[in-house]
Amino acid sequence: MSNQSTTGSVSILLVEDNPGDVRLIQEAFRTAGFEPAFHTVVDGDAALEFLREGVGSPSGPSVDLVLLDLNLPRTDGFEVLEAIKDEPELTSLPVIVLTSSEAPEDIVKSYELCANAYLTKPSNPDEFAELGQAVEAFWIDEAVLPSIFP
Repeated sequence: MSNQSTTGSVSILLVEDNPGDVRLIQEAFRTAGFEPAFHTVVDGDAALEFLREGVGSPSGPSVDLVLLDLNLPRTDGFEVLEAIKDEPELTSLPVIVLTSSEAPEDIVKSYELCANAYLTKPSNPDEFAELGQAVEAFWIDEAVLPSIFP
């Protein structure tokens, strides 16, 4: 990704409440030979707090990409997408929904709320590694992403 060559390592906000899935996702990226800085939160409230803190302060946390589960405690993934869509400072943030749901209505709703991609969680570790490679190849190596944080 061209904007990362000047800003340093890639930072990913992983919004996932299942510790096993967190481990599999992080391992998938390591297996792909890519080790971004992961910021992991377990619910939508914490995700929005993290993002708002980053936008509001030059010294706050920054993130280049969000991996968002839909099924979260407290504020769910749809509500997170809605909040990102409604906040001008966050609308250009790339969000990939990464969830176990294959429900067509969840896919449609995610895109209506401006998700940039919808991926279904794999069923085994090898498929997680392939997913990590695909995300890294497209979203990090190829896509040119905006910088939303100061």
